[in-house]
Amino acid sequence: MGSERGELVIEGLTLPLALRFISGKYQGGEFPLPDGGEIVIGRSSELDMVLVEDMVSRRHAKISVEGGDIYLEDLGSTNGSFVNGEKISRTKLNEGDRILIGTSIIKVVASDGSASVQDAKAKMDAAYASARPSPGSTMTGSIAEVALPDLLQLFSASKKTGVLQITTETDVGSIYLEEGLVQFAVVNGDESVPPEKAFYRVLVWDKGTFDLLPKVERSFPTEIQSSVEGLLMEGMRQLDEIRRLGDALPPLQSLISVASPMAKPLRDAAPEELDVIQLALDHDTLVDLMNHAGKPDPEVAEVVVGLLEKGYLISG
Repeated sequence: MGSERGELVIEGLTLPLALRFISGKYQGGEFPLPDGGEIVIGRSSELDMVLVEDMVSRRHAKISVEGGDIYLEDLGSTNGSFVNGEKISRTKLNEGDRILIGTSIIKVVASDGSASVQDAKAKMDAAYASARPSPGSTMTGSIAEVALPDLLQLFSASKKTGVLQITTETDVGSIYLEEGLVQFAVVNGDESVPPEKAFYRVLVWDKGTFDLLPKVERSFPTEIQSSVEGLLMEGMRQLDEIRRLGDALPPLQSLISVASPMAKPLRDAAPEELDVIQLALDHDTLVDLMNHAGKPDPEVAEVVVGLLEKGYLISG
């Protein structure tokens, strides 16, 4: 970047950058970056960007444009400033970076440069006034805007406590957090499913909304012991294995049943295939079968695909 304004350069085309609020009380607001100088962010009413919430310090952080580069600096805030899941003291910002300040997630984006700072402040005030978070929610947003792995990294780094509730058109998932660590996870209230399996299922959702709800005092049938980093790595590994099966694996809500007549005799089936055939006799849908399989989803999915291809099972 060689200009005095925070800009994104793409094949000779220069686009100004802005800060877009993708979660929190100011969701939908967008603040243009200045032509040089700095923006001071905090709770105090005389600052450039005012965020009215308890977790934001009076003078929380500042963004400065220096020689065309953009920097975020924490000003000794109580709860810290985070970029892409890491707590920072001062760091350079790039297009696409996600900043967490208080309960607001802010994304560095390219803009058309038409909005003034005054317009941006007015729109942020309007967004704050019209915000309708879920009852008791401390943070809300869209998982299309901020992917769940990124969100969990941010919450881990900032040691958030509460219940992360993710709602899609068909499902509701809940991930219980304690000081940034994942304690438990459940999909559609079915706590008979191992929490790790439920966590990995939720992790791949890419449409819907999320709410960070207050902590619930309760006990769990079993708790997740892995670190957030370990869970995310394993979740991505499982997702890669599931995707490798492609369209050969039916959707989880599909009906599944044992073929009658079977294309091959049962004696030709391997032990792990017989286990899945037994599950198909006891459960009507693929998701119920996988819930009760006692093995990771990719392992079960691979066996299911093999049984469908061999004519032992039918889908639909």
